Amino acid sequence: MHELGIVFHIADSVEKIAEENGVSKVLGVTLEIGEVSTVMGDYLTDCWNWNAKKSEVLNGCELKIETVKAVTHCDGCGRRYETVAHGKICPHCGSENTWLLQGNEVSIKEICVEDAEMEVSYARDEQGGHPAEQRG
Repeated sequence: MHELGIVFHIADSVEKIAEENGVSKVLGVTLEIGEVSTVMGDYLTDCWNWNAKKSEVLNGCELKIETVKAVTHCDGCGRRYETVAHGKICPHCGSENTWLLQGNEVSIKEICVEDAEMEVSYARDEQGGHPAEQRG
């Protein structure tokens, strides 16, 4: 079960972001999880709830999960298609020269904090980094 390791990593990241932004209580975290990521949402939530109780900043924090549809690109015809419905073979041209565009990620989308006037959004940048951005 790799969900526990993912939870530890996310919790550490959220606690670090909270500390950097002077936040003492995180109320909610929204994750984007790709539909072919192999992460089991129910297991992840159970692990999150167990782990969050151990942290003053995260205790009682709600984990929300948004599913990211898997999309594949075909180099043969240049079109995109739904990965889960069609797999590796392009339904448009039959090519196996395809690659996954999205749907395998696990990323923090949003962090909701106790201060109603501050919300910290945490999104991937073009290089795969995760800069924190404050909105007030």
